[in-house]
Amino acid sequence: MAVIVVNIKFEQLRKKYCNFNYDGYSITREKDSIKISFDFSINGLCEFHPATTIMTDNLDVINCFDSERGRSIAFSLGMVEAVSYWKCVCSENFNIRCGYINENDKIWWKKLWFNGLSEMFYRNGIESDFNSFVNINCSLESERINDFLPFKKSSINIVPIGGGKDSAVTLELLDEIKHMIKGFTVNDQAARTQCAEVSGIGVGNVIRTYRTIDKELLNRNSEGFLNGHTPFSAIVAFLSLYCAYLIGAENIILSNEASANESNVFGTEINHQYSKSYEFEKNFNEYINAHFDMPVHYFSILRPFNELQIAKQFAKFKKYHSVFKSCNVGSKKNIWCCNCAKCLFVYIILSPFLSRREIFDIFSCDMLEKESLLNEFCGLVGFSDVKPFECIGTVKEVRFALDLTLKKYELAGEKLPVLLDYYKNNINPLPDRENLLCALNNENNIPQSFLKYVEEMYRYVSVCG
Repeated sequence: MAVIVVNIKFEQLRKKYCNFNYDGYSITREKDSIKISFDFSINGLCEFHPATTIMTDNLDVINCFDSERGRSIAFSLGMVEAVSYWKCVCSENFNIRCGYINENDKIWWKKLWFNGLSEMFYRNGIESDFNSFVNINCSLESERINDFLPFKKSSINIVPIGGGKDSAVTLELLDEIKHMIKGFTVNDQAARTQCAEVSGIGVGNVIRTYRTIDKELLNRNSEGFLNGHTPFSAIVAFLSLYCAYLIGAENIILSNEASANESNVFGTEINHQYSKSYEFEKNFNEYINAHFDMPVHYFSILRPFNELQIAKQFAKFKKYHSVFKSCNVGSKKNIWCCNCAKCLFVYIILSPFLSRREIFDIFSCDMLEKESLLNEFCGLVGFSDVKPFECIGTVKEVRFALDLTLKKYELAGEKLPVLLDYYKNNINPLPDRENLLCALNNENNIPQSFLKYVEEMYRYVSVCG
């Protein structure tokens, strides 16, 4: 994967437009919704006014939407939303004009931005460092003492639904408490709604949020300003936290696996999934405890598992196979595009656990026959130093899945598809390779009361055959 060298553009833009401003935010409530709006500006260039709407027609809002605590969470949501706009020029100074953060908080936010933008920096050939990539300044001189009202609690758990296999597995693991679950989506897509329906929680129990991008940013993109991947899952974190506050939820239960901790570029910490990593999950809980005085726990119930184990678990949930989708290219049309690294990865990781007919019915093609995807395949199996920038598993997991699939073909005496044949001829499958189906990652934040679901899944996925 070629790296485009734009260091000169980066330096020119950040100096020409050296001040990015977080000017303000507002929270308004209408009959069936709550709207959070943000005001950003770049001196000498333009203003941005993005907004996010939370539908409340199906919610029991028990905490005041614009209380001191609610506004504090909304301000923080603005801090992560701002990254999408700041990145078009990477201003030297990020000026907060509507709030205060202390020195420790500045480090917290810089860590999220720096790591969350690592892919963008890499792919744009930007070389910077943690200390100098941005200066965070506050117009307020001291922090307000937060006099929060008591937090009203319910017994609800929020489960973000992305429409892929991972959140489907989480919903099934928690089936016995589905009456205590609210799904959560950012911008409706058919796969998300259908997975909620199939799971039994129902569309009426989904918290629907809608995030808009200011057209001025799209204009800057079309004009050739800097652009790239941002830590979207951090937006999901703060937005779901605000929703948890509104309805008094106890937990925000994610579906991020152990594999999300791995970097995409060998020998670096460049990680497409940084805001899905355990490190961010841990840091976010620390931020909640330090700032909001609210007993909401943010954790991934799938963190103990790798992608291979999740695929095995998902394979037995047949009712999702016709509705789940996790292809970014085809998301708007609710299809698998079958021409990208994400589609190829999902095909490979499911191949050991589904028959050829079953997996063909999902993708409507045999992706292992697609020689046109050889470059993507080489990235997935580790033939290059760069793993595709997608939410995918590790090289070890891909190779293990291919080993299992290869055995299936050989036992059946069937001709190998072109990519599997390429794999066999270029990597010698090792009979003593670590059995990833028996792995268990103990680095997680799962509460004691939820460990029984982890144990139940491990008993199933760790059995060979």
